Amino acid sequence: MMASAIDVTNVSFSYKSDEGQVTGKKALDNISLEIAEGSYCAVLGPNGSGKSTLAKIIDVLEFPDEGKIVVLGNEVTDEESIYGIRERCSYVFQNPDNQIVGTIVEEDVAFGPENMGIPLPELRNRVDDALKYVGLYELRGREAASLSGGQKQKLAIAGALAMKPDVLILDEATAMLDPVSRDEFLDLIEKMNREKGITVLTITHDMNEAARCDKIFVIENGKVTMSGTAPEIFSHPRTVRNAGLDLPFDVDLLYEIAELAEVTVEEKDIRSRDSIIDSAVRFALMAKTMPKEPIRKVRKPGRKLLEISSLSHSYDGGNNYAIRDINLDVYQGEILAVVGKSGCGKTTLISHLNGLIRPQSGAVRFFDKEGNVYSTDRKKDVARIRRSVGLVFQYPEYQLFEETVERDIAYGLIKTGASEVNIEGRVKAAASLSGVSEDVLSQSPFELSGGQKRRVALAGVLVMKPDIMVLDEPAAGLDPLGRRDMFETILALRETGTTVVIVSHNMDEAARYADRIVCINDGRIVSCGSPSELFESEEKAERLGISMPILYGFSDEIKKRIIKERPGVRFNPPFPEASMEARSIVRSVLSC
Repeated sequence: MMASAIDVTNVSFSYKSDEGQVTGKKALDNISLEIAEGSYCAVLGPNGSGKSTLAKIIDVLEFPDEGKIVVLGNEVTDEESIYGIRERCSYVFQNPDNQIVGTIVEEDVAFGPENMGIPLPELRNRVDDALKYVGLYELRGREAASLSGGQKQKLAIAGALAMKPDVLILDEATAMLDPVSRDEFLDLIEKMNREKGITVLTITHDMNEAARCDKIFVIENGKVTMSGTAPEIFSHPRTVRNAGLDLPFDVDLLYEIAELAEVTVEEKDIRSRDSIIDSAVRFALMAKTMPKEPIRKVRKPGRKLLEISSLSHSYDGGNNYAIRDINLDVYQGEILAVVGKSGCGKTTLISHLNGLIRPQSGAVRFFDKEGNVYSTDRKKDVARIRRSVGLVFQYPEYQLFEETVERDIAYGLIKTGASEVNIEGRVKAAASLSGVSEDVLSQSPFELSGGQKRRVALAGVLVMKPDIMVLDEPAAGLDPLGRRDMFETILALRETGTTVVIVSHNMDEAARYADRIVCINDGRIVSCGSPSELFESEEKAERLGISMPILYGFSDEIKKRIIKERPGVRFNPPFPEASMEARSIVRSVLSC
């Protein structure tokens, strides 16, 4: 039997005010769990369930009110053990910018071991070895701030590795990464776990990521409600969904096909990717009832709102371009997704849309409904454009600053001189549309969860009634229920005629919700079209420098297997929604 790396027994914890008063309900409520040495475990749960609190207590960033935690044989309440535990446990946060302290890459990696008093030449060797392990050695002399999001997370891992930890805690560490960078990051984590025997505890909302782990813990309201291997957990879909979570895309599709075939999915059907595909093919061939024809509504574009022509921008005086020769029109009432790997120029592009960055060359023009044309290269036009083009940043906490949520949402209206009666009504309407409840309006925005902050930031832009909403990773860091709520809000905005521009690393969500997808690679638009056009084949996606949606890739494998068994099958083009894809697969089998 493997020894325990982490043993949590009957632990409770509540957050307290500066005066020592308990604020809100218990973050952890008599929780117990055990993590084996050298294992790779995931902690799942909705926002506010206590996942991050548990991680902080394990790393002795907080102390339990009750109960006992033993980490690597040391109790966290033993003052003599605190620094030893922190040296042997490394913590990687969701936003790598929050933990990069060195100006230069190698300086940042050296920070931890240097503060531990590691002497030369061991310090030099640790830094070099860590950078080589994560693939950043050639960039050791670069400014840390110049790295892409994926590279910054690798830098955070290198900093952790240089400490030679026994336990690595990842708190939504892949939430802001593009699919290619995410897969590289997870491959690196699994390599560390396998080769170095490091115990890995990952907090995640990504069910496909959790499915790669040895064991999963589900936490709700500060309590462990489920634990087991991925097949054990995901063989109870109703319980998982009732916990506010989702199933991995491939498992979800298998359940869809099984429902159409009127058969039951068993644990053995989801033990591996091969068994899932085998079962999906078998179930599809067993289906007897022809499902309804899958239909995806095709929306006609409205009038042109934005015109981007020959837009280029360089941050270093023209030696390297973040974006180059961008030409794009944006239309009323569409959802336009902007995709591409980290560092390709997405954020630079959207920062031009409301004049946050002014054009160095080229132009961005906005057309109002009266036919007037405004351009971001004219200073007098920028204020007018910003009233019509609202931008919500990737990290919403950076744009919240008022004492209460209500005042934060109302800030823009107050600056325009709107009446108090008008402000109150519009604030409540924007809050309701964004999913911000009225009881939150009187609270400080800094007391809210990440998901709530994101909704407040959205409401603060919506209250201005913009024609175009630009959202940078709107669902990053949200639990599955929060992600669904966010996209329901986005769909509702589209129904009101609002145009929504989304920057996203999630190809499945881009495929499911967007009317058009713009793909950027190395600062240039390499493709623009419908989801089915962009993702028509894995080869095309690879040429464009992006990943296929997980659902598309998985369903393609099923289709290829079915065609081998029934050569007469002819499949329709792929449909983004899981249920539609399942119906498409079964319908094709039954109609051949």
